Parts: sequence; structure tokens; C-alpha cells
Amino acid sequence: MAAYKRVTIDPITRLEGHGKIEIFLNEAGDAERAYLQIPELRGFEKFCEGRPAEEMPRITQRICGVCPEAHHLASTKALDALWHVDPPRAAKKLRELFYCAHMVHSHTAHFYALGAPDFVVGPGADKKERNILGVIAAVGLETGQEVIKHRSYAQKIQAMIGGKATHPVCGLPGGMSKPITEEERQQIESMALSIVDFAEGSLQIFRDVVLKNKDYVDLIVSDTYSLNCYSMGMVDENNHVNFYDGVMRVVDPNGKEYVKFLASDYNKHFAEHVEPWSYLKFPYLKNVGWKGLVEGIESGLVRVGPLGRLNAAEGMATPRANAAYQEMYSTLGGKPSKATLASHWARLIELLYAAERLVELSQDQEITSTDIRTIPTDTPTEGIGIVEAPRGTLMHHYVTDEKGIIKKVNLVVASAHGYGAMNISVDKAAKGLIKKGKVDEAAKNMVEMAFRAYDPCFGCATHTMPGKLPLIISVYDCNREKIMDLEW
Repeated sequence: MAAYKRVTIDPITRLEGHGKIEIFLNEAGDAERAYLQIPELRGFEKFCEGRPAEEMPRITQRICGVCPEAHHLASTKALDALWHVDPPRAAKKLRELFYCAHMVHSHTAHFYALGAPDFVVGPGADKKERNILGVIAAVGLETGQEVIKHRSYAQKIQAMIGGKATHPVCGLPGGMSKPITEEERQQIESMALSIVDFAEGSLQIFRDVVLKNKDYVDLIVSDTYSLNCYSMGMVDENNHVNFYDGVMRVVDPNGKEYVKFLASDYNKHFAEHVEPWSYLKFPYLKNVGWKGLVEGIESGLVRVGPLGRLNAAEGMATPRANAAYQEMYSTLGGKPSKATLASHWARLIELLYAAERLVELSQDQEITSTDIRTIPTDTPTEGIGIVEAPRGTLMHHYVTDEKGIIKKVNLVVASAHGYGAMNISVDKAAKGLIKKGKVDEAAKNMVEMAFRAYDPCFGCATHTMPGKLPLIISVYDCNREKIMDLEW
């Protein structure tokens, strides 16, 4: 067995939260089993108990500085259900306008800063170059400026509607806190039109850099990065992707619709399994059952996030994004796609959809209406709110007393819904890449690529802030003795 030493990789990049990968080798030095372990303590729900329910949209968004807007609106929708109140149409459109800007902001950040270094710079490139600066060096300074400009546009739109770009204060049970003016609408429309061009340009970069490179395409469709499981996402009445409003649709590994359900019925279809080696729970489909970390029709695990949403849908609701959707599945050989690394492609298609939807909503005559709230009058009871966070399906479930004081909270975030899928993907990548005890820099990064495609946020998933964000990869020999600790 080769000699190993501790390797520290600094700066810590391309992961939100704290996780570690445990890789166990057999006697030949090949990877026998790998686990994605989350050692952060789960506890956010507990200190929400005893709070007035109307405070939850401001409290729960503090779980995460990456996707507070998703938590804010999932929480607000849970309050709508809790008080049995239906917001006016203009309020729903304003929420969706706000939320599409958030999707632009998050998807842009993940593709260029977290995902693209593996393709634009290369999975085997020096780790000092495999970052956002390396991406800019490869695609040009002008592209880097466009990234900064359009993330800034998304932040400005969120600030106009949400009161603040990060940790917004706009969502209220029954509607929104304030309308937008005609001047703001015009500014949003102008920025949205520019974001559409930016999204188109980002897709073209993917075509030029990734799809024209046979080695990259072979990597995307390889068995090492394949996953055969159910897919889930929110869809509209046409079974097209929607991030804010719709019903949940689950398709099986063959693409056949398995179930469609309202947010209020979430607990009829999902349960959570606990393993002793991780603080993060494993959601699974109740009627399929918990079968462990396995693939196939008998596995109750689901894929969420961009690829899960596109797999679960039958198209995109805007024309340019729908054309890109058809292009992706035609290139990949049909749907649903099992190619985990295609999540990066799907993310860019969603970026284009969010941009086009921003334009549509900003041009809607009702978007500046002042009729943006229905005052709740019912006694609060129980409510579930669901949105599609950038990383996948996000569910908030609240139970209160008759005064609206929180008695119980459960938050099932996107990274939890995808945790089983991530574990299988990490396991398959390790088995495909680590042979005869050889663990070089390229292999380590390519194991990471298996979970990075999911854009996980483990701080969100386990609701804690440990003060640092390392990923630790531990490698064990056939006697289960640790031989290598790699701190990312």
C-alpha cells in the first residue's frame, strides 16, 4: 500500500456547509464503498418553537445566506396555508417575479464559481487554477464582467421587491408588504431583457467548451456519473417547470408519471429515514419504501434540483428555454436523463427560463397593482409551503396553537431531498475512479464532482453554522484503518 499524508486544500471553495466523504478500500486498493457524511448538528426547527408564526419568514431565511429568498417564500406560502388565505393574483405574480430574480442570482453563482471550473478549466487542472479566476482566464475578462453585472441586476430586482437583496422582508401571510412602481417595473424589464441575453450567452459557452469536447461529453454520459432513480419537481397545468407555484410531480426511473400532489399532501407521500452515521435525514417515497442507498424502480429515493425538475416536467414554459430543453434531451438520448453531470446543463436552461419569465412578469399589466394582500381572518392551524429552491424542492411545515404560536416545525430542504442520490453518486464515482490505492488530485476532485453537480447546501440541510466550511475526505484501507484525511 502506498504511503499517504494529510493534504490540506486552501482556500475552502465550492461547497456550502460542512461534509466529509468516507471512502473504504478493499484488499486490492479499489474503492469498495463511499459515504457522504454530514456531521453538522440539526437543530434550527427546535428554537422556532414558541415563536409567533408570522415571524417565521424572517427567522427561517437566516438558515442560509445563499438561498434566503427560497426559505422566505416557502415560509410565506406555509403561512398562507396556515391561515387558509389565498393571496391576490398580483401578489402571486410579484412573488414569482422576485423569486425568478433569485434563481438567476443563484444559478449564475453556481455555474460560474462552483461548477464551471471542473469543465472550463478542467477536472485535472491545478487546484490553484480550478476556481472562478481560472474560469474568467479561460473565457475572457468580458465574460467575467457580464457575470458580475447580471448577478448585480438580480440583486437589484430582489432589493426593489423584497426590501433587501439578501434576507428579504416582503412576504406576509396573504400577500406582499408593498407594490412596485411603474418606474421600478421599467427598470426590472430593462434588466430582465439583458439577463435573457446573458443566459443565452452562458448556454453558448457550455456548448462551445463542454459539448464540443468529446472527453467531457463522454464523462457526462459515463456510468461513473449516472444515477437511475425517481425525479421530482414543481410543474404548472401543462406539466412545465415552475419554481414558485404549481403541483409536485414525480416520475419513475423510466419517465412515467408516478404521482402528482399538492403541497398540503406532502406528508402523505414522503417520510424521512435516519442513519446513525449522519445528522442529515433521508427523505423517501412512502409508497415505495426505504430500501437503502440503492438505484432503480424499487428505490424510494428521488433526484431533485435542475435535472430532477427537467426530468419530472414535459417542457419549459418559455420559448427559448423550451428549445434548449429539447436540445439537451435530444443530445443526451432522451429522457429522463440519468447523467448527473448534465445538472450543470439543466441549470443553465433554468437560468434562461428564469430570465424569460422575468421579462414576461415585468411586462404584465397587473404587476404594479396595489391589490397585493388578502388579510387573514381564519384561526391558524397547520400549513405546508413548497417552492423549488435552486437546489431542488424545499418544504416548510408549521403547526400552531389557536393564537398562531408555533408548536412544531419541520423543514425538508433540497439538499435533504437529494441526499440519498448524492450518496449513491459519490459511491459510484469513487468506485469508478479509485483503483489500486491510487488517489491523485484529479481523482479527488472528480469524486467531488459527483456531489457538486447537486449544488448541495449542508448548512441549509442541517441548520447550523459551525464557523468553517470544510469538506473532509477520509480514505480507509481494507482493514478499515484510516490512511488518508483530505481537508478541502
